[in-house]
Amino acid sequence: MNKHDISRSDTPEKPVLNIGFMALTDAASVIVAATQGFAEKHGLTLNLQRQASWATLRDKLLSGELDAAHSLYGLIYGVQLGLGGAPATDMAVLMGLNHNGQSINLSPDLQAASVCSGDALAQRAHQDGARLTFAQTFPTGTHAMWLYYWLASQGIHPLTDVDSVVVPPPQMLAHLKARRIDGFCVGEPWSAQAVDEQMGCTLATSQSIWPDHPEKVLGCTRAFALQHPNSARALVMAVLEASRFIDESEENKRSTAQLISGSEYVDAPLSAIQPRFLGQYQDGLGHAWLDGHPLRFHAEGRVNMPYLSDAIWFMTQFRRWGLLRDDPDYLGIARQVQQLELYKQAASALDIQVPQAMRSSQLLDGKCWDGSDPVGYARSFELHALTDAPLSAHQESR
Repeated sequence: MNKHDISRSDTPEKPVLNIGFMALTDAASVIVAATQGFAEKHGLTLNLQRQASWATLRDKLLSGELDAAHSLYGLIYGVQLGLGGAPATDMAVLMGLNHNGQSINLSPDLQAASVCSGDALAQRAHQDGARLTFAQTFPTGTHAMWLYYWLASQGIHPLTDVDSVVVPPPQMLAHLKARRIDGFCVGEPWSAQAVDEQMGCTLATSQSIWPDHPEKVLGCTRAFALQHPNSARALVMAVLEASRFIDESEENKRSTAQLISGSEYVDAPLSAIQPRFLGQYQDGLGHAWLDGHPLRFHAEGRVNMPYLSDAIWFMTQFRRWGLLRDDPDYLGIARQVQQLELYKQAASALDIQVPQAMRSSQLLDGKCWDGSDPVGYARSFELHALTDAPLSAHQESR
């Protein structure tokens, strides 16, 4: 389909869409698309609806109350596979929304005890009577997978050496202050705000685990994508243009940070949003740096491609940690969920480059991931659960 075809004949079947999002910095492109004229340009009105938790967002997607949403990659695949408390439902990933920009933080008590490194944390985790509790945001979500992967890389089994609980992103600081948790993995601005308020330290960024890793996606049910293909494509085009706008200049990033800090969106201090939005980090331990892999929304389309290999990676981690009891048809499922043809149509109409559907990456433990052998990859880790993960590690919270 060429540019002329889309502009002439593909009027959205449903011109008004309800779009869910969570109070996170990486919802920026969806917020910009809805509020800065990009949606209207493509014949859409986007009604933004902030959600209280990922479980609530998921349920509203499945009920049809939301047409599409800023979503965790692993949430979409968890629903597709019938994991995490919802019935298996055919889902769709329309595009990637961002790379990088999540963090693992430790509590003030651990920092005061000089537990400020992976080695020190491993020693503490393996002490008798020193059971630690870490929060992530959803049982199959990206934050659970980054937390588990990082802990395992430090020799800490995330399902047996520590406890894992689910906490919605905006509630992380309250749980930390109440000493209910010893650390967390979450998206910004909540890690930065914890550091700003001297509520512990940032021990690892997600981009230190996997540089330019996949993070949030624009997700919906497959039924919505099939029944409203023009609306779905117009939505992708609007968010693609918003993503390109954000990444075009530092001025655009600053204005976007100001916009999303508002009470109806992320509702957090600009001082907690803007620096890490710009790649400016401080960890609460006296270190400050300009990150080489900052939060990105477009990067000439490299961020937005719904890569098959990215989707397959999350399924390998579900298998690794026992969420899946058997190996699924990794590639087949990814091909069903990732809306490659629709994305290519939208990107091509905007003269945005479309990368190959598989990409290669090296993670912090030296393992290379390219999607070619998911069965072998899931079994290749020294620390894993595969079929014996305790169910308590995967309970959800609203």
